[in-house]
Amino acid sequence: MRVGKGKVPRRPWLLLAACGLLLTGCAQFDDRAANQTFEPAPELTAPAGPQPELPEVDGGRDESRPSSPQRPVPPPQGCTDYDQSVIATCLDTVSAVAVLPNTGAAPSGLAAERRTGRVLQVASGSAPAEIIRLDVAATGDGGLTGLALSPTYAEDQLVFAYITTATDNRVVRFTRGQQAKAVLTGIPKGATGNRGAIMTDGKGALLIATGDAGNPGAAADPNSLAGKVLRIDTTGNAAQGNPTPGSRVYASGVHSPGGLCKATDGSRAWITDRGASVDSLYAITPGASLAVPTWTWPEKPALAGCADSGTSVVIATSVGANLQELPITLDGSVGGRPKALMDGKNGTAYGRFGGLDQIDSQFALVGTVNKDGGQPVSSDDRVVLISLQATPSGGSGKD
Repeated sequence: MRVGKGKVPRRPWLLLAACGLLLTGCAQFDDRAANQTFEPAPELTAPAGPQPELPEVDGGRDESRPSSPQRPVPPPQGCTDYDQSVIATCLDTVSAVAVLPNTGAAPSGLAAERRTGRVLQVASGSAPAEIIRLDVAATGDGGLTGLALSPTYAEDQLVFAYITTATDNRVVRFTRGQQAKAVLTGIPKGATGNRGAIMTDGKGALLIATGDAGNPGAAADPNSLAGKVLRIDTTGNAAQGNPTPGSRVYASGVHSPGGLCKATDGSRAWITDRGASVDSLYAITPGASLAVPTWTWPEKPALAGCADSGTSVVIATSVGANLQELPITLDGSVGGRPKALMDGKNGTAYGRFGGLDQIDSQFALVGTVNKDGGQPVSSDDRVVLISLQATPSGGSGKD
């Protein structure tokens, strides 16, 4: 069922993206993590002074200019990847990424591996550095599937993760050099439907998407934490301003969430969901069930992470091995059919995609999951810097 780019500000690292294309129980404890920091950690701001000129891409190309031919990117050799948009290599199933605040240097982030439970800091030009290894049960679709920085990360340096354990699905939090601590436990676990996602809502709270644990009826049960979008504070309690005071449930009707994302101004929020017969994108309405999708994909490409650029929602797909760009209008309605990007025909292909987190309205980091049913190359799995604003004009293939 279906209902129904302007010149880019420039930063020194933007050339990378252009080259590559042409995110029930509670534990109470101290939120502060003194003297524990990730580097870099200041806020993302555009640097002052002159900025390098970007190559033009589709949607922003001056047709009066002659275009110069692009040199093919050599295939990776071992863990060395010659694609300048690739910022990390030789990881395992990057199910979630979280962009770290930055000051105009090359983007950096945290990458989560679903099966190993590792969280690594990644940045262009640096080897991935393990921050923590969480104890996860990665059977079925479970494991480490969600990652988000604290709403007050600049002060507390906390990171939140959604994991599957031997007994349940839960939300934990950690900071560098400290053990993970449970925030919300007892989320039902099943043979399937254990995937979850985390995002800050821009108002000091966290949105948690939970799977239905293989029981579709749980998604409609107001007393179950399964199949829901939950809204909690950083201690795991129901956030202030929820539709039902004292209840963590923010929206219901989720089956197997792939990702959460929101507009940069916080005016709308989205969830991707893998249903029994179709994959869907929903706008999240507080207090409501996910009843009417914004768009559906009967071919079931396995929707994963997403980003809202302001003019479109860009969705990573796993089985589909591409990005789906769905145009939207200012009111969030559909403005056209989705277009496949980064599939080898429309931009360089990287294979299966997993977690995605946006840097701003123009750029994002995305992880690949080719070691989980795909066709990995020697440098997989990878974290890639992508553009959300320009449609790619060609590609050099998966390698």
